[in-house]
Amino acid sequence: MAKQVIKVPDLGGADQVDVIEIAVAVGDTVAEEDALIVVEGDKASMDVPAPVAGKILSISVKEGDKVAEGDVIGEIETEAGAAEEAESAAEPEQAEAAEEQAGEAPAAEGEEKEETIKVPDLGGAESVDVIEISVQPGDEVAEGDSLIVVEGDKASMDVPSPSAGIVVSIAVKEGDKVSTGDDLGVLKVVSGAAPAKKAAEKPAAKEEKPSEPSAAEAAAEPPAAPKKDQYLERDHTVSAEVYAGPAVRKLARELGVTLNKVKPSGPRNRVTKDDLHAYIKEQVKKAESGAVGVGGGIGIAPMPEIDFSQFGPVKVEPMTKIHKLTAANMSRNWLNVPHVTQFDDADITELEAFRKSMKAEAEKRGVKLTPVPFLLKAAAAALREVPNFNVSLHNDGEQIVRKDYVHIGMAVDTPKGLMVPVIRDVDKKGLYELAEEATALALAARDGKLKPRDMQGACFTISSLGAIGGTGFTPIVNAPEVGILGVSKLAVKPVWNGNEFVPREMLPLALSYDHRAVNGGDAGRFLTYLAGVLGDVRRLLL
Repeated sequence: MAKQVIKVPDLGGADQVDVIEIAVAVGDTVAEEDALIVVEGDKASMDVPAPVAGKILSISVKEGDKVAEGDVIGEIETEAGAAEEAESAAEPEQAEAAEEQAGEAPAAEGEEKEETIKVPDLGGAESVDVIEISVQPGDEVAEGDSLIVVEGDKASMDVPSPSAGIVVSIAVKEGDKVSTGDDLGVLKVVSGAAPAKKAAEKPAAKEEKPSEPSAAEAAAEPPAAPKKDQYLERDHTVSAEVYAGPAVRKLARELGVTLNKVKPSGPRNRVTKDDLHAYIKEQVKKAESGAVGVGGGIGIAPMPEIDFSQFGPVKVEPMTKIHKLTAANMSRNWLNVPHVTQFDDADITELEAFRKSMKAEAEKRGVKLTPVPFLLKAAAAALREVPNFNVSLHNDGEQIVRKDYVHIGMAVDTPKGLMVPVIRDVDKKGLYELAEEATALALAARDGKLKPRDMQGACFTISSLGAIGGTGFTPIVNAPEVGILGVSKLAVKPVWNGNEFVPREMLPLALSYDHRAVNGGDAGRFLTYLAGVLGDVRRLLL
């Protein structure tokens, strides 16, 4: 077979250059002048082209290596050698193809048809990012298998296959934005039968047996590495070496941008020109508007950059999208909302006795009666009693928006970060219904299955750390809401009843509020009423 060694060509006087990208993999077929690797020197980057058309037999360099003129890049099987092999194989392949074509018929179980896959309801989100492609053309999928993963502002979700079948094509790629109803791809469906067995039903007698290579060829020819492995290996080094093409690197140098500060959006975390432009636009916008981020804002000195590795071993991990959104939201709320926090203890001795007495009945209904539904119901009653808490400040800063509905957010700790699903019309629901809904939403939050509309429209938020511990904390108002209730761990304390100290179960409460919209008097009335209702749940009937 005709083989040719590929060498690094004239580098225009450069002694050594860095290999910044491997453009092909072993087994790839390339045309003459196709890029094999990309190298970069002090002043420019360039593609190293294939000297002839053929099949890549080996690659002798890897990303990060340094090469000079005349160094071996790898080996290629020229078109002459490939043509001989193709000619010898053509006749049996044609015969096999003819036999397959003659024998094709609709499956006995049903009829094959191709269906266009559409993006399903995204829960009110207009446009979400495609962050992962879970399948490739030719893959067999079952109904419900994940096809792609999308991510909005507050959650990510799998888009499942509507039917079992074989993936014909995928019309989107990582980094795209999609909306409800967009074309996702094409699926071949076989009604009433498993769809993926047909390809394996070739007669054994017609199966082509590959010729065995000689001992010399076996020693000289390395095993072909799947292309996918190369990309996975590249992913592991993204944190150390930015994955970007020559044109992007050149543009970054011209703009004075450090590439490792740019968030990549291309396939396999590749930095694109659009990423560079978006980064520059964001920096200009921050500079002009003084937008506040985690690191500082107008009148606030930025946090100094510290190399923590000088003190000991460290591991740098990217923040999740939800974590970054939460950090930015908390910074904005803390700096824009004038917070005041008031504290009180609610005596829930009778409430706990009643709750425990109803445990068996609740289990018969299939729900777990925790303190959460009581807190939700009491907060809803307090919002109706003190309507100045059920408001938001208008964007113009001159009007108050009063709400005639009671939707309450419930902070949930999840592996991806803090999420706040919203329970609607709390004042109109019973304890069992609230218990069931709160449990379902908390589970959906932890599984990453909340939709955007599940986290919108709250009038007030409850953040309970009782199960975790602590005697108190000051929660941050989740604007545009004007109040949030922090609940800490229940404690048995001695309480004077007029004659003696008696043990009572006391629940610490902390009410933070926006002092622009709520005054101290209203806050005092709200917290006093709330503690009173929790102390005697019969007042909820009044």
